[in-house]
Amino acid sequence: MDFQLSEFQQMLRDSAQRFVRQQHAFEQRRALLKESAGLHPALWQQFAELGWLALPFPEDKGGLGGQHRDLVQIMEAFGEGLVIEPYVANVLLAGTLIARCGSSAQVSELLEPMVAGALQLAFAHDEAGRRFSNDVQAVTATQDGDEVILQGSKSRVLNGDQAEQLVVSARLGDDVALFVVPANHQGVQRQAWAAVDGASGAEIHFDTVRIPAAARLGSADARADISAAQDLALLGLCAEAVGMLQALVRDTVEYTRTRKQFGVPISSFQVLQHRMVDMFMRAEQASALLDMAAIQMDAADATAGQTALSTLKVWLGSAGRLVGQQAVQLHGGMGVTEELRVGHYFKRLTLIEQLLGNEDWHLRRLDRLSSAA
Repeated sequence: MDFQLSEFQQMLRDSAQRFVRQQHAFEQRRALLKESAGLHPALWQQFAELGWLALPFPEDKGGLGGQHRDLVQIMEAFGEGLVIEPYVANVLLAGTLIARCGSSAQVSELLEPMVAGALQLAFAHDEAGRRFSNDVQAVTATQDGDEVILQGSKSRVLNGDQAEQLVVSARLGDDVALFVVPANHQGVQRQAWAAVDGASGAEIHFDTVRIPAAARLGSADARADISAAQDLALLGLCAEAVGMLQALVRDTVEYTRTRKQFGVPISSFQVLQHRMVDMFMRAEQASALLDMAAIQMDAADATAGQTALSTLKVWLGSAGRLVGQQAVQLHGGMGVTEELRVGHYFKRLTLIEQLLGNEDWHLRRLDRLSSAA
């Protein structure tokens, strides 16, 4: 396997790291959060101009035809910079489903303006009491002539507060179907929330929402397409987490070199050196697993890709806790203040661990994949 970055991948990494340094440094991020959680239109437009919103989509859908390893380069930089713009919600979840299932007209009406930075999307899928399940039950779709009636509620909709169009999963007979619903449509009720890491979303209720039957994405059961979009989004989240782990190690090592006790830097204490070596090793192992997952997904072997991805998510669950906790402890009381990045990284890592399947869920998926092999 070739682990070297291509020229294009190196360019992506450099441009994303430059953006983080110049446009999304920690103090700039804190100022953005004082303005609002989630989306910031000026930054989002820069994402469009840099081509990041088009990256994962095929060229015939208006994208750049990027590979999974291409996506990893910008998401690692997003993790290091604690970028809070709704890239996962727009591009990797809702955008992927439109690209996979939508007609040419739907791609033109929805995906193209999203890629241009002119339209906000969200995927309304999670349901209360049914975490990580694609067996949709809480929202039902009922055919009524040339219309469909949606009824029910969705929880934890990332970017659901900002989205102008919602991709909604619903139970239609024995199938799980996808529908595009304007967020301001009659009967759609949204309750916005801000997450602890600065992201935003909404709880969404559909009260007898009537939409044209033509608003459906595709005609077949959508569970396989939903799983594929979730795996792409999970790769992006894992890459973000790896970027944060590496930044936590760097910040902690730098702090211990300047913080003194008994007249010497605390980095000279052997017991602390051992703890930082443990942090470094966990971060490096996570980086290697991330490369493996992206390479396996680029190879288009679904089982191998899912196995590598779930292995990575399981590893990040324990690695995120260890590295985050050690970083906070080695910074002392300052580790939990708003003035240092350390606590912000730990909050985001804690939230990522609960998105798109936690450690236990992915252990069970690994068991299922192994049994089916």
